[in-house]
Amino acid sequence: MQLVRGKKILRFLLLPTANWPLQTKICQLSLPLAMNLSKTALQKETFYKTSRSGGKGGQNVNKVSSKVELLFSINKSALFNEEEKQLLTEKLQPRFNKDGYVQVICDEERSQYLNKEKALERLIILLTRSLQKPKIRKPTKLSKKTKAERLDNKKIHSDKKESRRKNFDI
Repeated sequence: MQLVRGKKILRFLLLPTANWPLQTKICQLSLPLAMNLSKTALQKETFYKTSRSGGKGGQNVNKVSSKVELLFSINKSALFNEEEKQLLTEKLQPRFNKDGYVQVICDEERSQYLNKEKALERLIILLTRSLQKPKIRKPTKLSKKTKAERLDNKKIHSDKKESRRKNFDI
């Protein structure tokens, strides 16, 4: 998705959130990053392993290799600069296999082609989420008025508790 502001073109990507069909999150990508992450460029740098999938499909399951393992090497990729590669390796460390490839497995569909498409979409989402830099939190300072109100409320509450105490000094 592109939006034009003045002469600058901003690229946006819709990312699924926890409740995916109902809600998406729009994240702004830097222009070079958005241009680098296209399906065709990623397909050139990924390779697939296929195997027989379990689950639905009847006799088709026993004959057709529809399960897809997508393997992508971040270190060998020409799509990212060194800084982005380092950031990706830090964030995606648990997803690496023993050979150093990012592994995405998809066996949801009955057709190999659809599983390849889904795996590639998942990889794009994974890479874009990993490259997002979180906003730096700016600490806010409480105003004098709110501090005074809070202290007054605490004083009222403690007086209320104090008045409920029983006096044992007989």
